[in-house]
Amino acid sequence: MNFRMFFLFILLSLSLLANDGRFAEKVIIKKSTRMLYLSSQGEIYKKYHITLGQIPEGAKEFEGDMKTPEGIYILDWRQSSPQYYKSIHISYPNVKDRAYAEENGMSAGGMIMIHGTPTNWSLSPLGDWMPMLLDWTEGCIAMSNDDMEEVWAHTTNGTPIIIIP
Repeated sequence: MNFRMFFLFILLSLSLLANDGRFAEKVIIKKSTRMLYLSSQGEIYKKYHITLGQIPEGAKEFEGDMKTPEGIYILDWRQSSPQYYKSIHISYPNVKDRAYAEENGMSAGGMIMIHGTPTNWSLSPLGDWMPMLLDWTEGCIAMSNDDMEEVWAHTTNGTPIIIIP
């Protein structure tokens, strides 16, 4: 085994140890309690504090309404984000969301993500957890960067996400 293969093996092993070898079968967001849950085999095995869109009550209906969606979606792609550390895209809008917005002559919007906090927040003596006490996004689900790292490691593209009031 050459050095490069050995190094990749070590990184993969550490990654599996870091997430306990478990991957979430689904992600559950409970907006009323500001919690994100990871579930596997019908059991919640991890939970995280989150913040929501600036208008947290009700389901997202239109682009710019500052609400977080409600419904069943998929985590469909991910990226390292220069603004928000890491982010995982939620497949909003679905067919129903899009149809409702079109019926009302509006756009449903898009680019709803689970993401970390702005990188400069970690420079604060309070860290990146203090702003998590307020709903501050435009409809996304935000969490501390440490928590985002764990959710990133415990999920894959294609994982269902259920967002409930």
